[in-house]
Amino acid sequence: MPKRVCRALVAALLLLTSPVRAYEVNDSHFHLTNYIQEGTDIRKFLDIMGNRVGRVALFGIPLQQQWSYRVSGDAAPGYYLESDAELYYYSFTDAFIAMAYKSLPKRQQARFDPMITGFNPTDMYAADHIRRVLQTFPGVFSGIGEFTIHKEFVSSKIAGDTASLNDPALDRILDFAGEVGLVAIMHSDIHMPFAKPEQARTYFDQTKALFARHPRTTIIWAHTGLGRIVQPITGHMALLEEILNDPAFSHVYFDISWTEVAKYVVASPEAVAITAAGIERHPDRFLFGTDEVAPKDQASYLKIYDTYAPLWQALSPKTSRQVRLGNYERLFDQARKNVRAWERANVH
Repeated sequence: MPKRVCRALVAALLLLTSPVRAYEVNDSHFHLTNYIQEGTDIRKFLDIMGNRVGRVALFGIPLQQQWSYRVSGDAAPGYYLESDAELYYYSFTDAFIAMAYKSLPKRQQARFDPMITGFNPTDMYAADHIRRVLQTFPGVFSGIGEFTIHKEFVSSKIAGDTASLNDPALDRILDFAGEVGLVAIMHSDIHMPFAKPEQARTYFDQTKALFARHPRTTIIWAHTGLGRIVQPITGHMALLEEILNDPAFSHVYFDISWTEVAKYVVASPEAVAITAAGIERHPDRFLFGTDEVAPKDQASYLKIYDTYAPLWQALSPKTSRQVRLGNYERLFDQARKNVRAWERANVH
């Protein structure tokens, strides 16, 4: 056998027998585009992920910040906090994400799980939008979200009806997600901003009731319900464990994305210990996510991951790996399998 052929065979054998790349983390919550539908080129984002991030749940933002000249003049807003003008639903985001994903070769596509976000959760036709996206882009999407019900500073700015946890339109969305096998990532504050003690359970109890109505749908509650001013009240982990300890809610998971959430977790050794203990009791129910929006470099993208260093140190190696990697792989691998099966049966 010629030496050149022999060397080629050896190289091919080494590639086949090499271990799978050991990434540090998967990202269950990432926005490729921002509130004015601009973002990071997906190929550049692959470079930003580098050899640290394995897989990413990929979505845009379903809301567009209006540039109202009457409100801000020549100062074009780039974020929802930069204008008093309305936000409105922007359905084209789903086509944009699908085409960005489809522009990649298969081996790079395998690192992404695109999500459908461009629907209005107050619209009874929203489930039909999700169906049409799946039929238009088969083989692409793994879930829906992040979509918003209650969100500080945002909900009151959205044009049209106010989203509600009690809306039949939302039930129709989650029913369809369960039928297809789509993962659903939902942002809804765990309580009202500046809630009085007697108001602390209003949204929480409505959220539990919503989850109970949809036992066939895999739901990830984004940010464990927290935000900028929706801070963890006393017993926050105990509230989460009302869900985690009840077998009726075994389909519900939590992501710990967003730097606003991370700052609460690492605020003190006590906060780290409480969070770590809760996760250790339920290691299969929490997922890491960044909630970064159109990052420019790896340092900004993984700032939250590095911020969580005290939490990773407080968790056992096994639990840390589940939160960083394993739970993502389990949920999204199953979603890919389920959604592709639905598409084979329903897309013609």
